[in-house]
Amino acid sequence: MVTVSLCMIVKNEADVLACCLESVSGLVDEIVIVDTGSTDRTREIAGQFTSRVYDFTWTDDFAAARNYAFSLAEKDYCMWLDADDVLLEADQAAFETLKETLDPDVNVVMAKYNTGFDENGSVTFSYFRERLIKNHAGMRWEGAVHEAVTPVGRVVYGQFAVAHRKLRPSDPDRNLRIYEGQLARGVELEPRQQFYYGRELYYHRRYEEAIQVFHDFLDEGRGWMENNIDACCHCAYCYEQMDQPELALQSLLRSFSYDRPRAEVCCELGRWFFQREQFSLAVYWYSLALTCTRDDSRGGFISPDCYGYLPCIQLCVCYSRLGDLERAEQMNELAAAFKPDSAPVLHNRNFFQILKVEK
Repeated sequence: MVTVSLCMIVKNEADVLACCLESVSGLVDEIVIVDTGSTDRTREIAGQFTSRVYDFTWTDDFAAARNYAFSLAEKDYCMWLDADDVLLEADQAAFETLKETLDPDVNVVMAKYNTGFDENGSVTFSYFRERLIKNHAGMRWEGAVHEAVTPVGRVVYGQFAVAHRKLRPSDPDRNLRIYEGQLARGVELEPRQQFYYGRELYYHRRYEEAIQVFHDFLDEGRGWMENNIDACCHCAYCYEQMDQPELALQSLLRSFSYDRPRAEVCCELGRWFFQREQFSLAVYWYSLALTCTRDDSRGGFISPDCYGYLPCIQLCVCYSRLGDLERAEQMNELAAAFKPDSAPVLHNRNFFQILKVEK
């Protein structure tokens, strides 16, 4: 059985750290906590789970802090978590199985990162991240923000997932501040960092600047395919906010130049036409979304609802607006197969039942 060092960087995480560590303390063989300047009870809580608590002077560089934490690991693999991450019960069992069966020749284990949830706890947003990295194999974190490890050697996909359970917002300006500090010092952002810098500008409603960054990123042609597709979508979001819908449409369509259609993009195109009451065209795009194959292993951002529930419930509305109530009801029942307790599904059922009674 392989051994695992959990390596975490933390700062002022007293409200979530215990929950995180309780979910994994019986699964890992070592816990290394690197504190970057806490002023609350974070260090005290960490000390309840491990004696290996260290200080690291924060330098606005997440990769530097994570590399330091990894450098302290003594086991076969290094695993990272944020303080507001947890392994749920089913994932704990899958993690144990992974440890028992993992081939020591594997360099990197990718695991699903579930970061969005609906009111019932179902996952609404997820993607794969490098979660276990073989110790002393020459791989390092890169990127001051949105840091990542470039996998080298054999990579496998684990069956466990990590749930991101954020209880409070983090500093909303931190990432943008770090990027702009780098640019002020003359640092040239590599493609991945350029992509995330554009997203930060979008979050801060600096839409014109975001579009310019995304266009530069795409035109340089050095980005990862999944980031290219997402950049097209974010350009569209920016253009919508700037009341330039035709350019938003062009941006969404540009995503098809990088790979086959994603259900997420098809749903955005369906929404574009739906908002303009072009329901037949909306039907086309929502229907296309239902034909898209979900492939989490490609590593991009996944919105599970786009591969079933969302296009079905929207097709119900579209067919209703087109006067085809029979097909509308059929699509509502298809949506119910994905989310039987969905409020829109129940509302629509009641609507169709009233219509039948009135007839």
